[in-house]
Amino acid sequence: MTRGPGMPLRIGNASGFYGDRFDALREMLTGGPLDVLTGDYLAELTMLILGRSRLKDPSRGYASTFLRQLEDGLGLAQERGVRIVANAGGLNPAGLAAAIRELAEKVGVPVRVAHVEGDNIPVPEGFLTANAYLGGAGIAACLRAGAEVVVTGRVTDAALVTGPAAAHFGWGPEDHDALAGAVVAGHVLECGTQATGGNYAFFRDRDIRRPGFPVAEIHADGSSVITKHDGTGGVVDLGTVTAQLLYETAGARYAGPDVTARLDTVRLTQDGPDRVAVSGVRGEAPPPTLKAGLTRLGGWRNEVVFVLTGLDIEAKASLVQDQFADAFARAGRRPQEVRWELARTDRADADTEETASALLRLVVRDPEQEPVGRALSGAAIELALGSYPGFHVTAPPGKGAPYGVFEARYVPAGDVEHVAVLPDGTRRTIDRPVRTLELWGVEQPPLPRPLEPGPVVRAPLGRVAGARSGDKGGDANVGVWVRDETAWRWLAHELTVDRFRELLPETGELTVVRHVLPNLRALNFTVHGLLGEGVAAQHRFDPQAKALGEWLRARHLEIPVILLEVPA
Repeated sequence: MTRGPGMPLRIGNASGFYGDRFDALREMLTGGPLDVLTGDYLAELTMLILGRSRLKDPSRGYASTFLRQLEDGLGLAQERGVRIVANAGGLNPAGLAAAIRELAEKVGVPVRVAHVEGDNIPVPEGFLTANAYLGGAGIAACLRAGAEVVVTGRVTDAALVTGPAAAHFGWGPEDHDALAGAVVAGHVLECGTQATGGNYAFFRDRDIRRPGFPVAEIHADGSSVITKHDGTGGVVDLGTVTAQLLYETAGARYAGPDVTARLDTVRLTQDGPDRVAVSGVRGEAPPPTLKAGLTRLGGWRNEVVFVLTGLDIEAKASLVQDQFADAFARAGRRPQEVRWELARTDRADADTEETASALLRLVVRDPEQEPVGRALSGAAIELALGSYPGFHVTAPPGKGAPYGVFEARYVPAGDVEHVAVLPDGTRRTIDRPVRTLELWGVEQPPLPRPLEPGPVVRAPLGRVAGARSGDKGGDANVGVWVRDETAWRWLAHELTVDRFRELLPETGELTVVRHVLPNLRALNFTVHGLLGEGVAAQHRFDPQAKALGEWLRARHLEIPVILLEVPA
């Protein structure tokens, strides 16, 4: 990292999840100037997948895709002086570091490799994996020691940016505002093309056929500009950056092991085409605890989807449910959890059979395989000639499959040893922050003055507001924002918790918390318990709540005509 004084540090992203666009690493290295290229490969579900992989082969447990990407990426990065930082080490960062050294020797590219470990904590009985979320200080130590490739296990997604930035600018653990700015930039980068138009509410007025991956130009004070390589697809504007800032966050305090970033201080300004400046971010000392993610096998799961065509859809669904209740009673064992969902995808007087059909989905779970396996498949097959007219299913029922559970816990930071293993093999223990600060809620900011009364029309919320939603364990979040001050004056007063519950009846009996972020003209709702035991458990349709925000945008309510006069 030898850029001149006053020059920003250019950090790009080439992966938002394990399975993201394979060519992205090469595209980012060849598409424009970079100093550091990061890759985020880990998610709650990924840790479970890697845990099962490690059970089969103890030498694995890392994201093997990353290793394949480096076959030509190592040479390209060295030619261009780009350092690579990725959390692809998963459950075995030392194993991945060793594999990269072997690969480097094979392709003839000498490279200094380091890794970060210590995130693995004692695994409680009955669990498969247990990992604390580390910060970026270990990454910074590796880079300061000359590493050209750094791989980690479970670190926070933003640590992939805070580590290189701290190493480059010489930040210490007390530089809270600068670190907080880097956390915000890291959060924008972490999901790759979601910052450049991917999964964007207002996609219709954007070309997002193949959005490019994002780049953050970070300055010494922690401020940044979010952009992308010239000539790549997608767009970077206030809306795409706002959407990603709201993704999988909750209140104004965004806590991490390096710093607690105050999202209510973030200011965004358009800095030119495909350039959004991020400034004003304030930081506070990190909390005294670290989040830890634990995964375990929760039991066995199976599902059958019945196709109901034509007339009497409700009666056909009722018949199947009654028949299965009888079959379970005869078998003497009902699965521990039985869920039915009827999706009325049918249309009256349809001109194709598919559009005349509804889908009835049966999902069962049990601690043992037998009640969801043979018992279920046998009952479904036996109904083939003795149920509703037109009986058929989308696919034959299988034997059932194990499902996983993710659980978040918090452990004292002092109980976790954060270790940087430098390129020469030296093990350096990372000091814990001297100063910490317990998290507490912030006072809700004053709302803008409401709009004056005027004519309204019933229309979808999405005509005015954008949204992005996601998951954190069993909870879901929905961030909702608008693009001008007039719409904000309406949204802040209209979309209360009660109205949110009214629009999304599934949340009616759950705890819903609303957070107000005036600088972003945004509201962020946390829905506790909507996703049960998390994505791996497949608790509900859309188990990661990816489309929850789009459902909200599709709901109709009374909207002032003045807000609809400008095309959305």
